[in-house]
Amino acid sequence: MGIPNPSDEVVQVRHADVAGDPTVITISCPDKTGLGCDLCRVVLLFGLNILKGDMSTDGRWCYIVLWVVASPGRRAITLRWDLLKDRLLHLCPVTAPFAFDAAAPPAPSRIYLLKFCCYDRLGLLHDVTRVLCELELTIRRVKVSTTPDGRVIDLFFITDARELLHTKSRREETYDKLQSVLGDSLTSCEIESATEEMSACLQASALLPQSVVEQMFNVDVVEEQSRSCGNLSVAMDNSLSPVHTLIQIQCGDHKGLVYDIMRTLKDCNIQISYGRFYASQNGNCEVDLFAVQSDGKKILEQHKQRALCSRLRMELHRPLRVALVDRGPDTELLVANPVEACGKGRPLVLYDITLALKKLHRRIFLAEIGRHVVADREWEVYRVHLGEGDHELSSSLRNKIVDGVTNMLMGWDSPPPS
Repeated sequence: MGIPNPSDEVVQVRHADVAGDPTVITISCPDKTGLGCDLCRVVLLFGLNILKGDMSTDGRWCYIVLWVVASPGRRAITLRWDLLKDRLLHLCPVTAPFAFDAAAPPAPSRIYLLKFCCYDRLGLLHDVTRVLCELELTIRRVKVSTTPDGRVIDLFFITDARELLHTKSRREETYDKLQSVLGDSLTSCEIESATEEMSACLQASALLPQSVVEQMFNVDVVEEQSRSCGNLSVAMDNSLSPVHTLIQIQCGDHKGLVYDIMRTLKDCNIQISYGRFYASQNGNCEVDLFAVQSDGKKILEQHKQRALCSRLRMELHRPLRVALVDRGPDTELLVANPVEACGKGRPLVLYDITLALKKLHRRIFLAEIGRHVVADREWEVYRVHLGEGDHELSSSLRNKIVDGVTNMLMGWDSPPPS
């Protein structure tokens, strides 16, 4: 492969000469476990779709090229390419002699509690979520409630990607941005460091109603659905390379597809030596990955091949779980987002949920984010109460809500072909 000149830029962004053509992101840096997954998560965080990708590594140095375009739902957000480049660069290991602390894990981000009160209106939670995304404030947990007189009390547990929320200027910037969106309806707003007791509520909980677990997390059902999906195929071949297993994937495209593949392989301790991804205009994708196990050997055991193929099929068929359930007098929307072994999950899920509900003209009366462990896997579960009376929604309207949220999360204009 060859080691690039140290003077070369680690991350390069080359914009297209013709409007609408993809921007090319090139990354050349020392390799580390899970780097591809981390890079794809940031690309997804900035609202970009990967149309094509090539990656290769010799175990020490990696070279990645991504052709990206803005997702349709993100065009309203100003894309800061300089900030994207900085975030990607921050993920890349540095070369010796500068990497004195390369092996040290990053310090956990400080958690803050954002509290504010305002008067309710359609799309309120989405507008607030959009502002926090633009400010690079990551929502770790949220509790939103509406009082009988129409006031909304919002509690957001957040972290700051810039690590500046302890400063007066950063807090004032946050206040001003929220004020510009909420206007005179904003009656109070505070930001404070979360105490240990507050932070404790962010820990995973093992409790979810059994009916919800059976509906959303039944592995046998998801596996059967993935097998019956006509445009989804995952296969392995050990005959084409003496040292690598070829993983071939053919499937329909969706937002975050490459991220879903990378996080699955990362959690399964599979390392990619060379990979190629291509999304055609008809919505079909082809992925070729030359991979090895964490011990550097091919994937030869049949049971390991079957398990990995099954896991990839399920993660690509239903990367997120969406359901609409009745809870007392309310209808509750549930969205489950898988959490990686490193503790991170797919970004902007709350953004997509609230945008979909805003477009469907559905008000949000209560909203919560919590983490739950189901069958030894951790999930970030979004629970949105749509209000009293909505439990009497017709079957067609309930399907419309589930389909609308699912399509927004997956980046589909309409449901994909089965």
